[in-house]
Amino acid sequence: MTFDAYDELCAWTLGRGDPEFVHQHVVDAQMLQQADEHTKPIGIAFALAGLYLFLERSYTGREVQRAHMKLGQAGGPWPRFSLPDERGAVTAAEVLANPAGEARTSAIRRWCASVWEPWSIHRARVIAMLQAHRIIP
Repeated sequence: MTFDAYDELCAWTLGRGDPEFVHQHVVDAQMLQQADEHTKPIGIAFALAGLYLFLERSYTGREVQRAHMKLGQAGGPWPRFSLPDERGAVTAAEVLANPAGEARTSAIRRWCASVWEPWSIHRARVIAMLQAHRIIP
C-alpha cells in the first residue's frame, strides 16, 4: 500500500484551501484503489459516486462532498459492488511525484480516471443510485 504517499498527498490537498476541494477526489480514488472484502459498502458506494460525478459530470470536489452529504442524510442500505481485479495503474505515489501545483492537480485527475476505468463496470448502478437519491436527474 502507498499510505505514506497518500498521507502526504492529503496534506498537500488539504493545505491548498482551494474552493474546488480537490482533496475529495483523492479520498475517493484511494478508497476504491485499496478496497477489499472488508470495506464497508457505504465507502465503496460513496467513492464510486464521487468519481462518476467528477469524471463524467464535471463536479468539483466540493460538489461531490455535497452529494455525499445528501446521500448520507438519506441513509442506506447501500448497494454492494463487486471488486474488480484491477484498480488502476496510477498510484498516489505517482501523483505525488509530480511538481506541486497544476501538474499534480492534473495527475490527480489521471489517477481518478485510472481508478474509475475498472470500476466503471458498475456505472449503470451508480447512476441509478444517484438518481434514486435525486443527486442527478
